[in-house]
Amino acid sequence: MTRFVPPARRVVRIGLIVAAASALVAGGLAATSTAQAATGNPYAPSYQHPYRNGAMPTRQAHGQMQAYRAAHPDAIPAASAANLRFGGGVDGIGVTTGKPKVYLIFFGSQWGTAGTDSNGNTTLSGDTVGMAPRLQQLFKGLGVNNELWSGVQTQYCEGVATGSQTCPANSAHVGYPTGGALAGVWVDGSVASPNQATGHALGVEAVSAASHFGNTTAASNRNSQYVVVSPQGTHPDGFNTAGGNFCAWHDWNGDTTLPGGPVSSSVGDIAFTNMPYVTDAGSSCGMNFVNGGSAGTLDGVTIVEGHEYSETITDQNPPGGWTDTTGFENGDKCAWITSGQGASANVAFSTGSFAMQSMWSNDFNNGTGGCEMSHPIIGGGTGGVTVTNPGNQTGTVGTQTQLGLQASGGNGTFAWSATGLPPGLAINSGTGLIVGTPTTAGTFTVTATATSGGQSGSTTFTWTINPSGGGCSSPGQKLGNPGFETGTAAPWSATAGVVDNTASQPAHSGSWKAWLDGYGVTHTDTLSQTVSLPAGCSSYTFTFWLHIDTSETTGTIAYDKLTVKAGSTTLATYSNLNKAAGYSQKSFSLAAFAGQSVTITFTGTEDVSLQTSFVVDDTAVTVAYLPAWPGPAARRFLVD
Repeated sequence: MTRFVPPARRVVRIGLIVAAASALVAGGLAATSTAQAATGNPYAPSYQHPYRNGAMPTRQAHGQMQAYRAAHPDAIPAASAANLRFGGGVDGIGVTTGKPKVYLIFFGSQWGTAGTDSNGNTTLSGDTVGMAPRLQQLFKGLGVNNELWSGVQTQYCEGVATGSQTCPANSAHVGYPTGGALAGVWVDGSVASPNQATGHALGVEAVSAASHFGNTTAASNRNSQYVVVSPQGTHPDGFNTAGGNFCAWHDWNGDTTLPGGPVSSSVGDIAFTNMPYVTDAGSSCGMNFVNGGSAGTLDGVTIVEGHEYSETITDQNPPGGWTDTTGFENGDKCAWITSGQGASANVAFSTGSFAMQSMWSNDFNNGTGGCEMSHPIIGGGTGGVTVTNPGNQTGTVGTQTQLGLQASGGNGTFAWSATGLPPGLAINSGTGLIVGTPTTAGTFTVTATATSGGQSGSTTFTWTINPSGGGCSSPGQKLGNPGFETGTAAPWSATAGVVDNTASQPAHSGSWKAWLDGYGVTHTDTLSQTVSLPAGCSSYTFTFWLHIDTSETTGTIAYDKLTVKAGSTTLATYSNLNKAAGYSQKSFSLAAFAGQSVTITFTGTEDVSLQTSFVVDDTAVTVAYLPAWPGPAARRFLVD
């Protein structure tokens, strides 16, 4: 690939959210869709689009799917197989275990001028049907006054065996949105929304929204979902086109099946929804499905987004949460029911009455399953358990140490457990006090968990245990080929073409350097090396020289980015906004990784046009040991 500067850009980033597929339900039992419904039924929205998790079909597509299933009865599972099963988690995440937090992103300048209504909701001049305030009112009402529509989801959990259909009382259940689920609203009018944004582009918008809302860690995004709402007249991922037989869908940034590939994130896993302007599709996406006339104009808005919200909290990183044998999620199995058990209806919340669909309940009808509009809240409506992170800890071999942990939520009484503790330490299951005498030097990753009222919360931190005698076994510079002067990458791992000696981007010293990006097209370059750091040293310093050159003209938008990580910890993020003549040296402490191996990674991401070059040279990881300065008596001896 040749690096070049293309013509003027028109770049658009959109958060895409997609609704889920459906199943026919009668008398509380599902005529469960076939395995072909998720991937082989040619009328399913997910057919040849596996990233469209829980894609809610249009009503026309729903009918075609039913007809196809009827013509292929051999593929229909037995009723005993109707229930959802736990998928084992993806990237360690199955369901939303804390209080769900919903962030609404109204993407694109087409939304127009923002205002505020009498309920304090953001209104938009380009929102002709009032979709924006309707969504805000819905999410403000969830979890208030112990409403029971949200209770259906709380029966599901994580931390159980893959394939489980039930959850024990002490498992980590889906959190209840106590006091409301709406956590933030962003009208991103910095650019026009594209006519047909891709799933990858919508994921990029969702990741950007996380940073906008200040959710810059994996922990702050653990129970969050980002609903990217596209403006009227647009067609995200082909919505409301001849081949777009869906109303919405949801996914997460790491899905490798997203068109364009997974979305890079330095802020943890990001769950997002592609929520088109569903009223553009009229009755195909639920307009007047429950209510007639103008009262039903927004029926589809709340039915479709309620569907996606429920599926996200029960299958946050698809398909690691709860799905049936066909891949259907809890909303898919109960979509577009017009009568009988589980029929869509108006549900009263504290903020108004909203057209909603039912959700699949495994424990309905003596455990055979069915669609329910309400369910007792598992965990007492507490909204989850939160464990306070104590920060990274240090200790010394042979010296007793202790740490008291704290939690909130649940019913106020907690059962504690911990994994990864340094040898010699143990946690009191009743009090959360960790105490003991360390026996082994090194750095250990500890995850502490508190369980209460059927819900759990966890936090993770490191605990570095230094040798009892002090000292530093192997000080010095630890990186191999730090200036790339061998002319090859090894022992670095690098994208082809990164290690370079062309004159157009000169090295800081010598002839060779690492040149990431600079192509002016959508592109990602990586450069990484794993180093082992001895324990017991005084300092651990990572340095490198960086030059940023760009053809971008903006002074406000970070289109192209370089992320620098140590392990999973983001040390810094640079962008086209940091362009400067010449090189500047960057420096970071790696003391948190003492006594362990850590991978240093540079990741450069470039969007569709106008190049940005990130040029790295003269790297180093320097480990040093400085003995303690002698006491007064010794100092006198030294100078006498």
